[in-house]
Amino acid sequence: MTEEQKRLLRDALWKIANDLRGKMDADEFRDYILGFIFFRYLSERMHMYGNGILAADGITYDDIREGTDDGEEYLDAIRAEAVEELGYFLRPSELFEAVAAKGAQRGNNFILDDLSRILTNIQKSTMGTESEEDFDHLFEDMDLGSTKLGRTVADRNDLVAKVMGRLSDKSRIDFQLNNAESDVLGDAYEYLIAQFASGAGKKAGEFYTPQQVSTILARIVTSGKTRLDSVYDPTCGSGSLLLRVAREVGIRNIAKGFFGQELNRTTYNLARMNMILHGVHYRQFDLKQEDTLKRDEHQDRQFEAIVANPPFSADWSADPSFTTDDRFSTFGKLPPASKADYAFVLHMLHHLAENGTMAVILPHGALFRGGSEGAIRKILISERNWLDAVIGLPANIFYGTGIPTCIMVFKKCRENPNDILFIDASGPGNFQKAKNQNILRDSDVDRIIATYGDRKTVDRYSHVATMAEIEENDWNLNIPRYVDTFEDEASIDLNAVLVELKNINEGMADVDARIAGFCQELGIEAPL
Repeated sequence: MTEEQKRLLRDALWKIANDLRGKMDADEFRDYILGFIFFRYLSERMHMYGNGILAADGITYDDIREGTDDGEEYLDAIRAEAVEELGYFLRPSELFEAVAAKGAQRGNNFILDDLSRILTNIQKSTMGTESEEDFDHLFEDMDLGSTKLGRTVADRNDLVAKVMGRLSDKSRIDFQLNNAESDVLGDAYEYLIAQFASGAGKKAGEFYTPQQVSTILARIVTSGKTRLDSVYDPTCGSGSLLLRVAREVGIRNIAKGFFGQELNRTTYNLARMNMILHGVHYRQFDLKQEDTLKRDEHQDRQFEAIVANPPFSADWSADPSFTTDDRFSTFGKLPPASKADYAFVLHMLHHLAENGTMAVILPHGALFRGGSEGAIRKILISERNWLDAVIGLPANIFYGTGIPTCIMVFKKCRENPNDILFIDASGPGNFQKAKNQNILRDSDVDRIIATYGDRKTVDRYSHVATMAEIEENDWNLNIPRYVDTFEDEASIDLNAVLVELKNINEGMADVDARIAGFCQELGIEAPL
């Protein structure tokens, strides 16, 4: 996808957002836009699939005459194959283009009822099949009867027809489904999620993971690998971290697929859509909507790659019953109820395979807080020896928060069991300062990954700390204890300063003399 194509696409998407802006909050109109994009994607895939089946008969999917015996016979046969292969089914009259075309007509453009029925039919087509869970209530956030879309039914219909009309413009939004290398839709989806992320989730401590940070995690857990058994994210949000891992090794090179869990229902819906939009087959992902810490939906599984950006220092129950839970029972203490950071860490480590790598984003406090967290940290380092690296990130790189963050990397079978690598990527020159949010450049990401791979001490950037050093610091992992980023102030030449002051004083004497002369000519008293 060229930069010009990206510009056209983003311009078109932003115009759609402007159609909805002012009527609802950003995260709400995001759900409508993404829902319509997803409907168009499902329609184009169905259309292309139907054409492929009918090619031998010399007709296209649009040629089928619905309601006739021959037409319905064709549709029954295609339905059976489509639900098996795609996971869902749409009739020709239910395709996005057909609905958008009706919405563009004059005098006969009422489409709200048709659209509501079609979105329900997509879900119904999956009932009793393998894909039922993946499509269950997938469009529930697109309330076409909401007064936020318009005060009257006619107003709502006009707005929906306008949005669908903009989305049907293939000169600006071409998903290029026939191009296996293209990820236009994925780009559009990620762009919109990122654009509207800052308005959602702040109160819950949930923050969208910037692409560059996702890339760091993905490249770490895939380091030295071209294939993975599986990848897991216990707080998967919109699924962007899982998909970033897929970009590193390829979707088809993740043998057992993508696994995740997400508490927020709307975000869970986005994650399922995001998987399908990126070409992940419905059989290749297993996402659950549930509280990860309360109800582990993947209890008996272990994963080769684990990535996560859990909600920072969130509350959790810390109920005493968890002391018998296999995830926490061997650590003697539970993380505090006011800070679930290590609850998520222990949950993930429970699911980490012996040959796996785990990279998790945490607030800096997880590196040095005491109490039960300090005790857990000591066990992880001194007894289990699972901590492989700590990477400090620049401040203010997450949407909606300036909380200082880090990445902790864990492995159960470490190649370097006698030390822990510390990287401080938060210093000047290691990121680009921006008005509202700091940015990690590609070169900054490359440097982090290269340093992680080389595992060497670099002045003012990284340090390979021995276990003795860690113990000497009482298992405190605060990065400044290990990476000295202090810059000596430039030395001052006092003789040069004295010469400069002397020159200034001599210059001032000349100025004072000239002023005194002007004052004498004017007959006024010269200033002191």
